[in-house]
Amino acid sequence: MTTPIAAQPPVLSPERLAGAYTYAAYRQLIDELMAEGKTTGATQTDALTAYARLNIQRMERLDKKAELLPEMTEALAALTLPYEWVIITEGWCGDAAQIVPVLEKIAQASHGRIRTHYLLRDENLDLMDRYLTNGGRSIPKLLVLHADTLTEVTHWGPRPALAQDLFLEMKAAGATHEEFAEQLHGWYAKNKTQATQHELLRIVRGL
Repeated sequence: MTTPIAAQPPVLSPERLAGAYTYAAYRQLIDELMAEGKTTGATQTDALTAYARLNIQRMERLDKKAELLPEMTEALAALTLPYEWVIITEGWCGDAAQIVPVLEKIAQASHGRIRTHYLLRDENLDLMDRYLTNGGRSIPKLLVLHADTLTEVTHWGPRPALAQDLFLEMKAAGATHEEFAEQLHGWYAKNKTQATQHELLRIVRGL
């Protein structure tokens, strides 16, 4: 006699999904908070606000200039089922600023097959804590869900493997946050979203 496999539970409820931000609403929230000298999240410091201000510029640049790989466009056109992409993020996170616009461009190019939903990390710690990276609440995190059941297909993040290797290397060397941020964003600028897209391409092709 075989033991039946338990059905996978949904990652979150339809109501919680419906309460998530759209990309436009997420960007508007960040802009409105910045006008008050604030950023998203439970912690408010001058440093985090300064990071958020730079991140707004990064997102605006990527919104305008980032281009999807031809292979990505082809893979999106081949999708036959709908998916929900839940992104856990915060306005002060530098990695999120470099990655979230790419996620949104992919969704927009899917012609409705992929819909994005943005949740703030500090307001959703129960969900965040299911997707820790080496024990930490690193963001952004992408959760790919079946549209009909909201069960997990896969998850990704907080950054491409090459950027994660750079992070671990600098951490081991005792680099300061400022040193790491300079190196990391320099890497993102030179890479031009290629590593991020190639990793996400493998996910899209597997759907």
